[in-house]
Amino acid sequence: DTEVYPEDIPLNIVYEDDDLLLVNKKAGMVVHPGYNNASGTLVNALAFHLQGNEFMKEHNIRPGLVHRIDKNTSGLLVIAKNEISMAKLAKQFYDHSIERSYKALVWGDFEENGGTITGFIGRSPRDRRVFQLYSDESKGKWSVTHFTVLERFGFAALIECRLETGRTHQIRVHLRSTGHPLFSDDTYGGAEVVCGPEGNKFKQFIRNCFELMPRQGLHAQSLGFVHPSSKEKVFFNSELPEDFQAVLEK
Repeated sequence: DTEVYPEDIPLNIVYEDDDLLLVNKKAGMVVHPGYNNASGTLVNALAFHLQGNEFMKEHNIRPGLVHRIDKNTSGLLVIAKNEISMAKLAKQFYDHSIERSYKALVWGDFEENGGTITGFIGRSPRDRRVFQLYSDESKGKWSVTHFTVLERFGFAALIECRLETGRTHQIRVHLRSTGHPLFSDDTYGGAEVVCGPEGNKFKQFIRNCFELMPRQGLHAQSLGFVHPSSKEKVFFNSELPEDFQAVLEK
């Protein structure tokens, strides 16, 4: 357990009150300090932003992370600023009552306009850093993703994913299992030409797209939950980042 040092790193804070704050995290930023990432993380930035906060002092300046998103995924994260918020938000995640939607750019086209992907997510026996989908419950944790096709590009599609469970790499693993890996996802088979027309012209076009967005096409677009103090349902939405938009336009 490494000590967390406050660092003055600019954050895109979408909303903040006495109980919680929402950050729109940029792709490339690690959420939590750990192996190879002792500094420069979202937690270091939050430690700086919340320096006077009592809850932070009690928790060895560890902010109330209720959930995480991958380093190379952009989008919304909610952070608790006190013990009660932490407990109430954590319970909503545990109960799967938080509404979470993601925009994902994936390889291939779909016959259907939407669907649900389920299975047990566990670590790959070949590489512990990678996860895969199993049909055997002894090999992983149950996971559910609902998806809707928003736009079709022939060789790729823009979809919306709604998470019922929040397993590590869930969307990336689920989509790969259906033969639609995330565009530009080098861990799960999306950073190569998966389908599309033959020839160097198309390959060059895809290389240009990868250069525009050198990370998986996944953005945590929205979060809806019951506010721990007001008990009212709140809903937050975030814009697609520039790299993602640039690839869509291309």
